[in-house]
Amino acid sequence: MDEPALFTPDELRLVADRQFFPAKARVMAKVRATLEAIQIGLTADLAGVELVTPPRFDPAKFQLVKGEHLEEFPYQYLDFPKHFAGGETFTFRSLFWWGHAFVFALILEGPHLLQYKRNLINRYHEVAGKDLRLSLAPTPWQWKSGEGYTLPLTHDRKSEVAAVLSGRRFFKLARYVPVDDPAVRDGLVPAIGRETWRSLLPVVTP
Repeated sequence: MDEPALFTPDELRLVADRQFFPAKARVMAKVRATLEAIQIGLTADLAGVELVTPPRFDPAKFQLVKGEHLEEFPYQYLDFPKHFAGGETFTFRSLFWWGHAFVFALILEGPHLLQYKRNLINRYHEVAGKDLRLSLAPTPWQWKSGEGYTLPLTHDRKSEVAAVLSGRRFFKLARYVPVDDPAVRDGLVPAIGRETWRSLLPVVTP
């Protein structure tokens, strides 16, 4: 006969806590409102801006997604602008990852990738020094940051960034705001999302 599954004292306290899930629902509703505010702001920021985009790019497309299992943690995200078509990606993702961070990421792949890379290197000092990081992961869907996962875009790392970019079939530039950052408490996340998008425009404009 199999041994029974025994709950630890910490697990039993969690199971008995009737306040957690109502609190989680309130938090996730506030996250949704935050993402919707980001979408409204980005809509204004996109108006009249000329972008280098793949064919069939539609600047009005977006998606809002909610899930429970990003490496075992709940999440929500907004993709806006949003373009996925075969091997083409031109997407700005605003991601909330429970227990981790708000992440604002520009993900690029497809026919204009070489131009995006050139823009980043040729305009490097317009983009550097703004708390942005280049993902080192083999997939755009890895969201961890720090040593081994991301490379900070500081003014002294231009040659290192160029070397990393040279062999990549996509690249992702992201800004991370930890969930315990005072900016989250103070309601500044939508402003940071818009600021991040504007800081990335030198990469995707002619």
